Amino acid sequence: MAVQTTENIQTALANAVGTSLIPSADGSDLLDKKEVAVIDYKMITFSLAGKDYGIDIMKVKEIAKAGRFTYVPNTLPFVLGVYNLRGEIIPIIDFRIFFNIAVPERKNDELENLLIVTVGELTFGIVVDEIDTVVGIEKSSIQPPHPIFGDINVKYIYGVVEANRHLFILLDIDSIFTTAFSREDKGQLLRPVYTAPQVEEYSAGSAKAEKPVATASAAAAPVAASSAAVTNEKDYSFVVSSLAEFKKFYVTEINERWVKSRFDSWTQERSGKTTQLQNVNDAEEFLKPFWSQNSDAWWSQAYADAVYQLLPDNAAKQIVVWNPGCGKGYESYSLACLLKKRYPQARIRMYAHDIDLLNVSNAPLLSVPANVADTWYSPYLTKKVNGEYTFTQEIKDIVMFEYHDCSNTNAIPVVDIVFARDVLSFMPKTALDAVLADFEEKVKGNGVVILGENESLVNRSGWGEKMVGSLVVYNKQ
Repeated sequence: MAVQTTENIQTALANAVGTSLIPSADGSDLLDKKEVAVIDYKMITFSLAGKDYGIDIMKVKEIAKAGRFTYVPNTLPFVLGVYNLRGEIIPIIDFRIFFNIAVPERKNDELENLLIVTVGELTFGIVVDEIDTVVGIEKSSIQPPHPIFGDINVKYIYGVVEANRHLFILLDIDSIFTTAFSREDKGQLLRPVYTAPQVEEYSAGSAKAEKPVATASAAAAPVAASSAAVTNEKDYSFVVSSLAEFKKFYVTEINERWVKSRFDSWTQERSGKTTQLQNVNDAEEFLKPFWSQNSDAWWSQAYADAVYQLLPDNAAKQIVVWNPGCGKGYESYSLACLLKKRYPQARIRMYAHDIDLLNVSNAPLLSVPANVADTWYSPYLTKKVNGEYTFTQEIKDIVMFEYHDCSNTNAIPVVDIVFARDVLSFMPKTALDAVLADFEEKVKGNGVVILGENESLVNRSGWGEKMVGSLVVYNKQ
């Protein structure tokens, strides 16, 4: 595999700009060294369908040519497979397929042009048509994106810039591979932008305290009128609007009961200080008790048992499950194990959706730590040659990870189970109504909906609430 590292790329650029004279963009004048010194942004340029693109060189680990990627089942169409990059297994993403650009027919053993990029602590290989060169520009010369540029959604574009008589579209790699960026439309997306609470890894015999499980009487009791909300109605309204602004958490009939109760306890915690949420940290602190047990983590035995009790009797030969907001895959695979245990003779199909590309690309490759492998997960795991644990092929075949916004899911068939923890609260009213309409349309008559522990469908007509063990399940009435 031919490789050129970022250090080599940057060295070549430094050598280039070290010359005494460099042609100007329009070719009419020559720039001296002093003028070259204003270059403060470097980008790797490449082409897709004959158009010129660029990405920040600091995001590029290296460039390479490679082929024969290892196919991974149940991945997205634009994930070509995985590749062993000097011992590191990385997903390979075809940008042409991702952006709905026509792809020439591939020939056997043909090498692809790869940009190896890093996003946070993760590494990806990106397939493009041609990789061109390194271009240095003034950052101030970058213009805002506009929908007329390219075939790519403007939300994925950092800006546009003219250099060397070419107009380059600068892609925002962080926006493509994660939802952790500030945009007006992110409230419409499936998963919220939030910092998940710190959860210790589950291990057998650990003394880690779990979130208390609600009792049947507590869950069934009507919420008392919020005295704090009555006496501080203005502050409560401010909290509601601040949650939407800082965390894209929308107060609706799904969670209003919890928000009012939490506002009461929040007022007491503040001990005379302002109850208003003044920044993102305040909003995160307010939402800490909201998250369901084992969010973005491996499930404990106690929680797995509680979810198992929620699964209804079903003698069907095929069971379809919808898991919007699947996250990194912990939830989907954990649920898949319980489904296999509950319905051993059925063919189970789970549609696991998320709009975080990092999550859905890496979820099929999820490894299981040794301390987790010795717990209730054990019957559903296999050991790889390198000693790591992963889920059996039977479990992997259950889950279809998809890069999808759950407010637009017409392709999903009727389902037996919807498992949507802590997702609905991060949708504005219009998107929420669309998703709940999908629930009503797609959930079978004997199907069930399982939401986050602080979300409820009791205020939504057509749904009944039933306590099963320590958790709640909803079915059609």
